[in-house]
Amino acid sequence: MLELKNVTFGVEDADSTREIIRGVSFVVPDEQFVVITGPNGGGKSTLARLIMGIEKPSSGQILLDGQDVTELGITERARLGISFALQQPVRFKGIRVVDLLRLAAGRDLSVGDACEYLSAVGLCARDYINREVNASLSGGEMKRIEIATVLARGTTLSVFDEPEAGIDLWSFQSLIQVFENMQKRAHASILIISHQERILNIADTIILLADGQVRAQGGKDEILPELLKSTVPVTCNRILEGGAAHAD
Repeated sequence: MLELKNVTFGVEDADSTREIIRGVSFVVPDEQFVVITGPNGGGKSTLARLIMGIEKPSSGQILLDGQDVTELGITERARLGISFALQQPVRFKGIRVVDLLRLAAGRDLSVGDACEYLSAVGLCARDYINREVNASLSGGEMKRIEIATVLARGTTLSVFDEPEAGIDLWSFQSLIQVFENMQKRAHASILIISHQERILNIADTIILLADGQVRAQGGKDEILPELLKSTVPVTCNRILEGGAAHAD
């Protein structure tokens, strides 16, 4: 279980501190699918980086399974069971897909095991297992390979920052199926930053973040109808009585 308690994050701006995240509190229970949405510039990507330990909060606590991880870095949090998928996956010239999967798993995966992870994200294993993780791969291919590495890690919490960014429609439809399958894994939770209705529609819980604050949170049936009255950014601005002021 992931728990954020009154988390605040600010950056120095001239002679003052500009708050990007303001007293955010919420819980991601075990075996739950949670989506954070809201207007652009509301602090969603910053919040994802705080959860992973890329940034440290100015105040508040972040707990994983009851352990305070607020001061821990990326490596320590990864060891404790958090995986993080970026908006734009990193490319590694000279590293094959199978090598990347082995690094993610932390063990010497057999080719057969590696192929299973690739197949799970809709890639033909024989076409990709020995490919280099470089510019020859499309955005959709990179996104699915990155998700395969998350599957290989087998962590209790997987965080995805706008997984739909930069991919084609077919790849996006495949990702929905991947997330639905991930959701069925025992003792695993998923936290996704997204505006996409199809991702929101398979969430257990939706959290609305605007201007660095949680403005609403609840079950899909409670929150989603309000969002679907208009586009997400417009709806958030209307029902939350305030727009985004800060960059993600």
